[in-house]
Amino acid sequence: MKLLAGNSNRMLATAIGDHLDVPLTKAQVRRFADNEVFVVIEENVRGEDVFVIQSTSYPANDNLMELLICCDALQRASAKRITAVMPYFGYARQDRKTGGRTPISAKLVANLVTRAGADRVLTLDLHAGQIQGFFDIPTDNLLAIPVMAQDIRSHHRSDKLMIVSPDVGGVVRARALADRLTADLAIVDKRRSAPGKSEVMNIIGDVAGRRCILFDDIVDSAGTLCNAAKALADQGAESVCAYVSHGVLSGAACERISQSVLDELVVTDTIEPSELVSACAKVRHVTVAPLIGEAIRRIANEESVSKLFD
Repeated sequence: MKLLAGNSNRMLATAIGDHLDVPLTKAQVRRFADNEVFVVIEENVRGEDVFVIQSTSYPANDNLMELLICCDALQRASAKRITAVMPYFGYARQDRKTGGRTPISAKLVANLVTRAGADRVLTLDLHAGQIQGFFDIPTDNLLAIPVMAQDIRSHHRSDKLMIVSPDVGGVVRARALADRLTADLAIVDKRRSAPGKSEVMNIIGDVAGRRCILFDDIVDSAGTLCNAAKALADQGAESVCAYVSHGVLSGAACERISQSVLDELVVTDTIEPSELVSACAKVRHVTVAPLIGEAIRRIANEESVSKLFD
């Protein structure tokens, strides 16, 4: 196999290569003076099984174009199979029409990746499972739950532990983690007045005296997460931590987290942290490189990926 990395998350790509003991393919992924993306693959990839590692995080459009152009370059270089490895799938929150005359951008991105030449997609914790159906090529959606569960066992006692879903839509995800940890489940009932703004209405479950762990797939502005943490603390929670798969952490998110009642926010390294995020004392990262690396190895060897989560 060969691993090709874009510029969105070189740290994760290097870690995946180290796990597989496969060096990253030599390539130039750079910009012209007018910011056009230009890609040159400096190794022979004819007949190779190539995995392009590229999260479509901020700047989402630039990173998406890098992925598309890398796939096109590989296709024109006669690669046998191209797998788009997207640890973080941007535009995933636009997975349905939310009103009149609005797009389904996740489907558009799926079409673009397919048309660019990708033969299959590997991603992690899609915002909505149905996005897999947007692709007309094989799509593997990995789960960060095993990584999160292992970290929780290492850093938290099992007694009085309660997993909390920050909204009703994330109940299935939170229940899966709670079952793996043999912990109780609570739900935050929230109302979203506008994109990025939410208000906690009620807590479903008795969290008094419990050590609560909020579990979600994406933290962006961190407003929902901080509001949920405050509501749990007001209801008598002994402590509140958060585990989130994708740390977008845009705008004033780090400031909100630092000033919140959260003891800690744990995110995976699917998105390379900015300097501001790295400097935030309450944010800690866990790596998913071994998980993604093992999935890549299994795909290359035509083995089962689902066995990773049995």
